[in-house]
Amino acid sequence: MRHAPVLAPPGTCYGQLDLPADSHATTQCAEELASVLPHALVLHHSPLQRCELLALAIQALRPDLALKPDPRLREMDFGRWEGLPWANLPRDEIDAWAEQLADLAPGGGEPLAAMLARVSAALAEARGTAQSTGQDVVWIAHAGVARCVQWLQGDRARAGLAPCAGHWPREAPAPGAWAHYALNPIGVAAVR
Repeated sequence: MRHAPVLAPPGTCYGQLDLPADSHATTQCAEELASVLPHALVLHHSPLQRCELLALAIQALRPDLALKPDPRLREMDFGRWEGLPWANLPRDEIDAWAEQLADLAPGGGEPLAAMLARVSAALAEARGTAQSTGQDVVWIAHAGVARCVQWLQGDRARAGLAPCAGHWPREAPAPGAWAHYALNPIGVAAVR
């Protein structure tokens, strides 16, 4: 599940910038997700407030659900780009990042390779949990995390290739929507 829309001007670069989400949209998302979740699951969530507030709103509707903050589910850290309009970022820095997508830290923040490593560790744990319990694993996270999951379960990652701009997943759940990913090498099952 992706958090509801953030309270920031459109076109703002935000990753680990801890922006709040729209409270009305968060409530609507919580109501929709709470109505379809199986009984007694653990909701793993990014500790950034836009995800934590959604997790808390869902749990208020469904006290049978437990919450587990997981820092591995945070969005990418865009360093000094955080909070700036994408349109105002130095074009040469964006181009350099696109050329070295895996290893260059955008804005001096976090390289994609580091984000992939932490999401990969969380994904491995989710697979183990699903296999041992037979239950779904629910993450409340960010678009970047969803793209990492898609990459990690894709053919190029399984072949040991580093991500590049031309092959990086573009699709991600819209704010307040969710996607279902198979916890095996098959990849995406459905996006909503």
